[in-house]
Amino acid sequence: MKNRVKTIAAALIIATITFAFTTIEDGKKEVKVETSSVTWKGYKVTGSHAGSIALKQGSLDFKDGKLKGGEFVIDMTTIENTDMEGEYKAKLEGHLKSDDFFGVATYPTAKLVFKTVKSTGKNSYEVTGDLTIKDKTNPVTFDMSIYGNKATANIKIDRTEYEVRYGSASFFDNLQDKAIYDEFDLITDLEF
Repeated sequence: MKNRVKTIAAALIIATITFAFTTIEDGKKEVKVETSSVTWKGYKVTGSHAGSIALKQGSLDFKDGKLKGGEFVIDMTTIENTDMEGEYKAKLEGHLKSDDFFGVATYPTAKLVFKTVKSTGKNSYEVTGDLTIKDKTNPVTFDMSIYGNKATANIKIDRTEYEVRYGSASFFDNLQDKAIYDEFDLITDLEF
């Protein structure tokens, strides 16, 4: 039993060292949309809601073993709520897809194109990109980490920059506990 534990521990150490020192081949790496995930979290005065949204396609570009660019298309028609069930889940999903929020019938996709990528450590980068939602494009800056064939990033987005103003105290008075905060989070876990 002790030998088996030692063998497993040695294998884990070797795998960790291998991934830590393996450079990524240059070129465009297609993101595996089936095994990647994008989750969202929106906040309101009385709490929050969370869910998922699917990538339609995506890629990361590497040069000299370092991240240099990327481009992603998000399928806005797949907005799903994961913290509610039944009738309230369906109502929230329908509302998020409506013209009050993302108007997915008119704007079925959103897009993120990396413009600048700055290395901030061995496996970490500061990325600035152009995010387009509802045909409105604005810059976003976020941190991205890459280990082996996986990448993670957390992106904070101000929805009002994309004409998504429903329930925003920045635009409407007397909302009190019905106010929805302007910023929401996208948390990505990508495999390529």
